[in-house]
Amino acid sequence: MIRFQRIGRTNDPAFRIVVLEKERAAKAGNILELLGTYNPRSKALTLDEEQVKYWISKGAQPTDSIHNLLVNKKVIEGKKVNVLPKKTPQKNEAKIAEEAATAKAAADAAAAAAAPAAEEVTPEVAPELPTGAEVIAEAEPAAEETPVVEEAPVAEAAVEETPTA
Repeated sequence: MIRFQRIGRTNDPAFRIVVLEKERAAKAGNILELLGTYNPRSKALTLDEEQVKYWISKGAQPTDSIHNLLVNKKVIEGKKVNVLPKKTPQKNEAKIAEEAATAKAAADAAAAAAAPAAEEVTPEVAPELPTGAEVIAEAEPAAEETPVVEEAPVAEAAVEETPTA
């Protein structure tokens, strides 16, 4: 297998392009051959193209990222491979428009079905339940029973009696 072997400091990635057995971990260091290096920040690439072609002819399979890199540098021919996660599948615009139209039609049908059903249920249920005004009227008499005390205008009289100098 032809794959990247990460080297470099934390937050400063650099990669070796190595050939190793598929079952081996790249970090283990048991590589068969070093084919080149790649720095993704500066896009610097050193590659032994003849050895890459040799290993591919022997059956070594490049990873998707290596495959795309080799296609960019025209070492091999072919189409690039999508290496993004498959969580968000790509859809063509015709399918998106069709799904939007279907969703809108379903929403309109649901709204039309809900409107007659709401009219039929409301007259039967309404007489049994007390209205909001009845509930408020029951709660108000308790508030009215408490006496209201008016304040005497004592503060105003005290202000008028003070002599001015």
